[in-house]
Amino acid sequence: MKLSLTTGYWSSGPPPGAEESIRVAEDLGFDSAWTAEAYGSDCLTPLAWWGAKTSRIKLGTAIAQLSARTPAATAMAAMTLDHLSGGRFILGIGASGPQVVEGWYGQPYPRPLERTREYVSIMRKIFAREEPVTFEGNHYQLPHKNGAGLGKPLKSTVHPLRNDIPVYLAAEGPKNVALAAEIADGWLPMFFSPKMDGFYREALSEGFARPGARRSQSDFEVACLVPIVVANDVEAAANMIRPMLNLYIGGMGARGANFHYDAIARLGYEAECAQIQELYLAGKRNEAMAAIPLRMVEDLALVGPIEKVREELPAWKSTCLTTMLVGGPPQMLEMVAKLVL
Repeated sequence: MKLSLTTGYWSSGPPPGAEESIRVAEDLGFDSAWTAEAYGSDCLTPLAWWGAKTSRIKLGTAIAQLSARTPAATAMAAMTLDHLSGGRFILGIGASGPQVVEGWYGQPYPRPLERTREYVSIMRKIFAREEPVTFEGNHYQLPHKNGAGLGKPLKSTVHPLRNDIPVYLAAEGPKNVALAAEIADGWLPMFFSPKMDGFYREALSEGFARPGARRSQSDFEVACLVPIVVANDVEAAANMIRPMLNLYIGGMGARGANFHYDAIARLGYEAECAQIQELYLAGKRNEAMAAIPLRMVEDLALVGPIEKVREELPAWKSTCLTTMLVGGPPQMLEMVAKLVL
């Protein structure tokens, strides 16, 4: 099991201490550091800014949203950052959800799996730099077929440092997880529990078995956020995780279109998720958070006294996860490194 650092989302400004945490993570032997974007700060600029002060740790996006950039723009950014970092860049991408795509980017949200497949195919062509890029898909065309008629196939002026820049796919549903195993180099789950390991291994196996799959289980990366809060009081530790679960179950997406809700409901919390969402959307956010049971938090995170966390770690290490993404100040990272590495 590898350890990686996630800097998380920004609020009113840069996460306090993020630069120092990345420095400490690199010194501790963490494998990678990851940035995020939703509908505020982007994930590429901070990664370049903070990554410029590192020399070994890999630099990843978790995630760059498909609708924020065309496939060519994302490929350009990936090649640029890969050059600047000396081949340390990992491109994590995801389709996001209709709430953000349609509400923030002003774009439709049709057939996200098909769109993702086309997006990755175009980027692979750009990375390969074997010929001018053409593509005729349902979502993307290069050159554009309904424009001025003056477009022509182009080849990147930049020779990529690596023509196989690793692409990780964010996915939660089984079909999207299978797609990640088929076309990507890694999978970025948002919520994971050892209890769902068999379910996700089956979805991954389906993707690996498809004709033309890039990877197999032996060389495929699975990097997931694993919240860790060490405290003598288990409920107090769980209370540090509940606000995040409350937001993602209750407030992300809409009724019937919340992939995070679905992922957690599959753990056996259908009734609890329905109650949390109902309360949250009714404006009763404190009541919604109080409805999150301790066992749900314990299924999705490592919380409690250090002895309890140490006892529960082997269950996580025995899953399909290859990398645990953790966040926190330098002193916490040191403690986590001693526990995991």
